[in-house]
Amino acid sequence: MPTVEQVRESLQKVNDPELNIPILDLGLVYDIAVQGDSGEHVTVTMTLTSPMCPVGPLFRQSVEENVKSVEGVKSVNVDITFSPPWDPREMATDDVKMMLGIW
Repeated sequence: MPTVEQVRESLQKVNDPELNIPILDLGLVYDIAVQGDSGEHVTVTMTLTSPMCPVGPLFRQSVEENVKSVEGVKSVNVDITFSPPWDPREMATDDVKMMLGIW
């Protein structure tokens, strides 16, 4: 049965296409839900750096492919939301804040 931690590990390989920084470090992933009798269905709730992100569809596909690579995952739903809006000052890791010049 896949775990949330295994899904999170698979997402560590996904970089934001514009910033080339892992989406987990940016704080773009809001929630990961593993459902089904044996955890075969995964929903990733996430956002993009901007609502008009031109690479949104490719970004979503990359998330889906990485999550599907986790053993036992049969289906993936990527739920894109803009509530709350992404704010790197609040959601990014300290290392990313330093890289982006926020600190």
